[in-house]
Amino acid sequence: MTLFAEVRHSSSAKTPLVLLHGFGGIGAAWEPVVEQLDPELPLIVYDLPGHGRSLNAEGVGHAGVMARAILGDLERRGISRFHLCGHSMGGAIASLIALKASARAQSLTLLAPGGFGPEINHEALRRYGSAVGIDELALGLAAMFAPEGTPDPAGLDRLAEARRLPGATDRLMEVLNSFLAYTDGRIGQGTLPLSSFEGLGAPTRLLWGTEDPILPGTQARSIWKGAVVTLIEGAGHMLIDEVPEAAASAIVASLKAG
Repeated sequence: MTLFAEVRHSSSAKTPLVLLHGFGGIGAAWEPVVEQLDPELPLIVYDLPGHGRSLNAEGVGHAGVMARAILGDLERRGISRFHLCGHSMGGAIASLIALKASARAQSLTLLAPGGFGPEINHEALRRYGSAVGIDELALGLAAMFAPEGTPDPAGLDRLAEARRLPGATDRLMEVLNSFLAYTDGRIGQGTLPLSSFEGLGAPTRLLWGTEDPILPGTQARSIWKGAVVTLIEGAGHMLIDEVPEAAASAIVASLKAG
């Protein structure tokens, strides 16, 4: 099975923006941010391997495996240049794509990306990844927002539909276990080869919430020199939903810089 992506304005002469969602999400989760962008902007919005309509696609695994799958799909589509934006696990994948295809990646925007340090709230992710019903999903998502944040009902409905697919939660547990690391009896996440990014030519912007309950905002310090870092006071992990305007502004700035 091939990867699913929603493609918008493929005939445009502009370089497309590739959007990569986080663990347990679907491409449609980007809609609050997309609504803030130029409606004519060409987009490639993936359901990542093991998620949504890419449930049984090749490339299920940790960020490196998924990065190769996405890059291969872009090549099959004949996309020679692209901008990248990723949230959480999608941020780790976007980072690796930019590293592997530095001549093709025109910019990189990261929203609370995975892989920037070993600390991760794996218990919350496991509860979220195993949730199927609306109420379960609402509780799982609430644990990833800042204390006052709440999931969007329309987004919950779309997510619940994806979770009802046969084998969906089993596949998500496979993905989760692929990027968790066990060191000295403690569970954390695998980390990116951050020293390798020092010479990355793509303009990079990083957003992180100061109240992120999944990945601590202190991990933003690990970003390589030259990246523009914005810490968003009071925001949690779900920046797509919590601060879509700020996320869109960062993307627009990256597009202009690239």
